[in-house]
Amino acid sequence: MIEDVRGGTRERLLEAAVELTAELPGSEISLRAVCDRVGVRMPTLYHYFGNKDGLLDAVAEYGFNLYLSAKANRESSGDPIQDLRDGWDAHVAFGLANPGLYTLMYGQVRPGDARPATSRPTQMLRALTGVAEEQGRLTVSADQAAAHILATNVGVTLRQILLAAPDPALTAAVRDAVIAGITGIGNDESSRRSALFAALDFAVARPDLLGEKETALLASWLQRLAEAAD
Repeated sequence: MIEDVRGGTRERLLEAAVELTAELPGSEISLRAVCDRVGVRMPTLYHYFGNKDGLLDAVAEYGFNLYLSAKANRESSGDPIQDLRDGWDAHVAFGLANPGLYTLMYGQVRPGDARPATSRPTQMLRALTGVAEEQGRLTVSADQAAAHILATNVGVTLRQILLAAPDPALTAAVRDAVIAGITGIGNDESSRRSALFAALDFAVARPDLLGEKETALLASWLQRLAEAAD
């Protein structure tokens, strides 16, 4: 039998593996099934990926690239804390929409894993917590904030995949608890009002920073927001 070694064979093998991962999330990928779907023999797969681990690494990298592409297409809110909230929700949504890929990406732990694909999302998260730290909005270091968010975000997502049932209430509750923990500002009405009045006091005490008219306008806005938080 003559092997199909036309251009794109590696891509078609990877595509077949991704498809099988999506069709049977959490199950072992059969190398034979991958080869049969593409119409090649096992030596061809070994030629491109080395072994099964190499193929799974490629599938996981595909997942990370898909995830990063979606993140890159989202617009920033202009506020790092809100971007952290939005990123948390998007992370969970991606996992629930792609359970097979997600469990390969985050469910198979390798001590000291230094693959570039696994580090890029963490670097993006660390960049956001770095901005928040520069703005003086964290009670922990930027590194610790990123670690807290990643660990809990992954845990919440894997739990919902394991139960095969979305749990929006759990997602929101854990997200808000983590954000409160790293910022020192809770999501309850009292905490929100305290934060708004603190900003109001700061602005009114320093009218030269913004100018008198601008400070008066800001004070009016903050008071309206505080009233809405009641």
